[in-house]
Amino acid sequence: MANTEPPLKVRPRIWVGLLIWLAYLALVITIQAASGIPYDAWGESAGNLFFGAGVSLIVATVLLVITTTLLGWWRPALFERERSRHRWPIFVPILTAIAAIMNLTATDWSAYGGAFLAASLALLLVGFTEELVSRGLLLTALRSRLREVWVWLITSVLFGLSHLVNILLGAPDSGTVIQVTSAFLAGTVFYILRRVTGSLIWAMVLHGLWDFSVFATAVGQAGDLAAIANVVELTAGFLGLACVAFVIRGANERTDAPVAPRA
Repeated sequence: MANTEPPLKVRPRIWVGLLIWLAYLALVITIQAASGIPYDAWGESAGNLFFGAGVSLIVATVLLVITTTLLGWWRPALFERERSRHRWPIFVPILTAIAAIMNLTATDWSAYGGAFLAASLALLLVGFTEELVSRGLLLTALRSRLREVWVWLITSVLFGLSHLVNILLGAPDSGTVIQVTSAFLAGTVFYILRRVTGSLIWAMVLHGLWDFSVFATAVGQAGDLAAIANVVELTAGFLGLACVAFVIRGANERTDAPVAPRA
């Protein structure tokens, strides 16, 4: 069967993906540090949240859209050529979605003002930005040369390690190390969701929902269900490690596609 996929503007290369990943981290940490608002003070007011986190996510979203368009990588970044033959691992991201709903149920919504809620909605952009960088553009670049098992492992490890920058913003060392481990597991869950559904979009939605739900429980006095949600989410991550081999098996997603000729 002839290849009907549109040619890419720039041929995927590993160094391009790594450069985008590093540039994204540098951009976010620079804007957030310039705000002068410590990481643990974001939840104190709508202004702290918007200028401490929201502005960096908005700027990153715009620049990532421009970058992906210039590269011509939208299709491989957002869509699989073929979905995983094994669909049953979908239960893993479903568990994470249930955990997010549990968090939202346990949230003290009475502690939210209108302005604070509006500012916190900007956190939903983290699903778009971090997924497009890690399991979109970086994944596309890695697939140009590496076997799929390495694509999963490297994208998940780097996604976890990217959370180390929170230390520079004032986050506690011990808590950040735990966050790095949790993010690696979550990255595996999001990778499974991409492979099973055939699209990164669902991973973007789930990622944004989970991060928003975690922040929501930190406002006011969360119910006991939030503690259970953390256990469910962590369990989903470990189950993801046990299941990820099944969605990797048979993957044929190499991105050594032809480059579009220049006009």
